[in-house]
This record gives sequence, structure tokens and C-alpha cells, in this order.
Amino acid sequence: MPVPGYDPEDLDAQLEASAGKDELRARMTDEEFRRYEEGEHLIDLLDEDEIDELLQS
Repeated sequence: MPVPGYDPEDLDAQLEASAGKDELRARMTDEEFRRYEEGEHLIDLLDEDEIDELLQS
């Protein structure tokens, strides 16, 4: 779900830089990771707590 005032692609880039692909993969189901690789935004696939944890790492 997009956050008003934020570009989902910018948030994806920040999450990817903070966590790395291996950490992201570990937090997602196979289906979620497939959708992520097909272009779906991380903010649509991860819950709020997971996003907070990744941004703080």
C-alpha cells in the first residue's frame, strides 16, 4: 500500500540498500519474492513491522 507523499520506487531502493536481496528473500514467501522480482513494490509485500525493522538495520 503506497504511503502518501512517498515514491514506492524510492522506498524500494532504500529497503533494498538497507537489507540486501538475501535478507529480503528470507522475509518473503516464494510467491511474494516472485511478485517482487516481477516488479511489485516491497511496501505492497511486506508488513509495516518488517519495513520498520529493515529500515533500522
